[in-house]
Amino acid sequence: MLKVLIVDDEAGIRDTVAGLLAAEGLETIEAQDGEAALDLIERAAPDVVILDLGIPKLPGMEVLRRARGIAPDLSIIMLTGVDDVRTAVEAMQLGATDYLTKPFVPLDLTLRVRRALERRALLDEIHTLKSEITHGRSLAALMGTSRSIQGLIHRVQQVAGSDFTVLIQGETGTGKELVARAIHHQSGRRDKPFIAIDCGAIPDTLIESELFGYEKGAFTGAERRKEGHFQLADGGTLFLDEVANLPPPVQSKLLRALQERTVWPLGARTAVGVDVRIIAACNVALEAETRTGPFRPDLYYRLSEFPITLPPLRERRDDIAPLAARFLEEASVELKRPARGLAPDAVRALLAHAWPGNVRELRNVVRRAVLVSRGVVTADDLGVLGQDAARRSGDGDAAPVVSGVEPDVTTLKAAGNQGAAEAEQRAIRTALAAAHGNKSEAARLLKTDFKTLHVKMKRFGISARPS
Repeated sequence: MLKVLIVDDEAGIRDTVAGLLAAEGLETIEAQDGEAALDLIERAAPDVVILDLGIPKLPGMEVLRRARGIAPDLSIIMLTGVDDVRTAVEAMQLGATDYLTKPFVPLDLTLRVRRALERRALLDEIHTLKSEITHGRSLAALMGTSRSIQGLIHRVQQVAGSDFTVLIQGETGTGKELVARAIHHQSGRRDKPFIAIDCGAIPDTLIESELFGYEKGAFTGAERRKEGHFQLADGGTLFLDEVANLPPPVQSKLLRALQERTVWPLGARTAVGVDVRIIAACNVALEAETRTGPFRPDLYYRLSEFPITLPPLRERRDDIAPLAARFLEEASVELKRPARGLAPDAVRALLAHAWPGNVRELRNVVRRAVLVSRGVVTADDLGVLGQDAARRSGDGDAAPVVSGVEPDVTTLKAAGNQGAAEAEQRAIRTALAAAHGNKSEAARLLKTDFKTLHVKMKRFGISARPS
């Protein structure tokens, strides 16, 4: 039953209003002063408040102001004498829903209460829809609707409202940052910053200053003070992607920052307090890294207060076709190519693929297919992926010519590309092992730049830490 709080120091008015609203099927509770009114607003959570301006202990305007802090969406109807209409209008400017002068007409009162209840119901509906769109529905739309993703969404909803540190683990391309953003948007920090840092994309010599900041003159080239990612995320969420790549000295400082809720910028004489929720992500089993690599066990246990593991796409094939359809629609708009859907042979090819790059790989494949498609995306538009599916189904000999090249020639090219990719992976792993996980040194050994090495490591799912 909908509940209305009646606040007036005159018992006769309270009784009259209560009788009118009871006839409308509404529950009523009463308060005769401002302090009692605030107590009931907090404890009883009424849907509407009818508030007299001239009440003892706390005036109506002060009750209105404080009630806004307790329940920002609460509908409040102000009761006032005819000679105090100006104050009632001022109250509406401060957030009151409506006002009514005494003596009031009973029908006018009930109509205004009904209107206030409709407003409250509309606000509740808007909040519910926003919550579904921002949280569960958007995550389902971005990742799928399979049973495993439904379980993932439930885990996100369980932890989002807390300040637990979350560790998200999963293969490259499974959507770890999407999950981190969903947790942030469902938390009480949603209106504060979400700051993401890729711990594997920054050289070891710079990662400390990027995380914690530095003071002017802290080192050569530090011409001005710079805030780190911790300070930038103050009040919000800091997302540490590829956290396994943090060098040991930075791991120690990160652990202290998590425990003490303070950071020490380079060159600073005092610590800086920060209020930050940490979400970390890793594409390797981080607990195993504490046994075989240089990752600190105490930091692992601090980060994994609430672990979430993302399933690879190959283990949730029910999501492949819906995700492909969504990516097709997005690519059609972005590339201005009117793709009209996926042909059955394209769907079969997509379902048959192993998807080592997970959802990120699926999106890239669909985007390329939309670019070359003449309408409906077919298996031919999927290139090598479609031809592999055709061979597995036993009709590879009948595979059509792609761009004027015979299928066996294209297959040889694909085999060459695959061999080159495998050689690159071996070279990267060998260089990282020789450099003891130092990516800057590995890039030097490979005679390439740091960014190129990082991109290839991410593509192949290679960790900097030797196995």
